[in-house]
Amino acid sequence: MSEFFVTLDKIIKELKLEELYIPESPEKIKIIHSDVNRPGLQVAGYFDHFDNDRIQVMGKVEFSYLEKCSYEERKTRIEKFFASKIPAVILSRGLEPFSEMVELSEKYQVPLLRTSENTSNFMAALIAFLNLNLAPRKTVHGVLVEVYGEGVLIMGESGVGKSETAIELVKRGHRLIADDAVEIKRVSNISCVGSSPAVIRHYIELRGIGIIDVRRIFGMGAVKETEKIDLIVNLENWDVNKVYDRLGMDNNYTDILGIKIPSLTIPVKPGRNLAIILEVAAMNNRQKRFGYNAAVELNNKLMEDMQKKMAEE
Repeated sequence: MSEFFVTLDKIIKELKLEELYIPESPEKIKIIHSDVNRPGLQVAGYFDHFDNDRIQVMGKVEFSYLEKCSYEERKTRIEKFFASKIPAVILSRGLEPFSEMVELSEKYQVPLLRTSENTSNFMAALIAFLNLNLAPRKTVHGVLVEVYGEGVLIMGESGVGKSETAIELVKRGHRLIADDAVEIKRVSNISCVGSSPAVIRHYIELRGIGIIDVRRIFGMGAVKETEKIDLIVNLENWDVNKVYDRLGMDNNYTDILGIKIPSLTIPVKPGRNLAIILEVAAMNNRQKRFGYNAAVELNNKLMEDMQKKMAEE
């Protein structure tokens, strides 16, 4: 069984579903798979490789097939389908259920729901909701801020200045997503999204001052609930014996939940304005994503200049 689940009541509320039959409180019914199935083959009698843990969505195609069946045949097919212990059946396009369908949903304790949306649009919305709520996730120690539209995850040892940098960024017009604990979800094969645990959302800790409410002090425009993670910045105390990257020719990545995210290591020492450095890092990361790398461009110009001088000599 999946480590994560979403209860049926959340799906009903999010997608505004009509309850035709619910065997028990929907808060107790757990959905564990983000995949959704259209049971065309199943109502036709083919059950090989059928995953009965998925939510089933029935539309016009399934109904038009069942309408052509006799009452006895239709009941037999629907009964075999409902007897497979599926988590829920959702009828799209506001379709009216067959009387035997309601009867069998009660017999086998299968939730029967309905939406007025067309099948394709509804399934897309349902899958997106399930992917978000059932996504693999982890919690990391750090601060997540949005800087010029880029989600920047600031990491580093306790006391290195993560929260202070974040509050300076907020003062400069950027937005706080999470402080101290960042909940990260892998929502697709190419992206991770970060958010804050509900209990500490919009709060930030500043040593010497204590806990402050960023939303109340700086306004609603200073906070955001979720943000895609585009860049990871590791802050560390300046080590005079360590050689830090000064050109940016090499691209470094940090693996989070199987996704490689661009990352930087920025040394911290008195006199460095980390907020401005992170602003530039965010803008530079966006440029790289759009195909422009200043370090590579400069290197190419230097190489061209050297080749010209060699040719002249």
